Amino acid sequence: MRILGIDPGYAIVGYGVIEFSGGRYYAVDYGAITTEAETPFPQRLQQIYNGLLSVIIKNDPDGMSIEKLYFQNNQKTAIAVAEARGVILLAAQNSNLPISEYTPLQVKMAVTGYGKAQKPQVMEMTRRLLKLESVPKPDDTADALAMAICHAQCSGTRLRSLLNRKG
Repeated sequence: MRILGIDPGYAIVGYGVIEFSGGRYYAVDYGAITTEAETPFPQRLQQIYNGLLSVIIKNDPDGMSIEKLYFQNNQKTAIAVAEARGVILLAAQNSNLPISEYTPLQVKMAVTGYGKAQKPQVMEMTRRLLKLESVPKPDDTADALAMAICHAQCSGTRLRSLLNRKG
């Protein structure tokens, strides 16, 4: 199974594509789609959309996993991230990619086995699971890879497969 993980944002959208086969994880492609602060926001959204479509076309994933948004203290930032997330979801939908959403707690549990793991622990475990020499940069990229690992863990469960057959 090939999974595209996304860490949504509007300045940096981290992406990570992994292959999950035989209980093992393999990094296929990862990086970040970046937009410049001086660029008008609608153009930034278009850059995110176009960049993500390129990643999807290049890697042909079977599905996409993305972080669920949760309330942040800075509402202006939260709204902008939500708008960027909407563009990301649209790109996936237009590419007929199944979309799965996970909370940060679910990602921490899937990657480290501990829901209160700190960010450096998640990043290091992601590096180890994918057998990478170093933690990918920027952090958003490592977060996206962790998101893909989370989906591989969750989609492999018996409950998930039963739910998918019924739905």
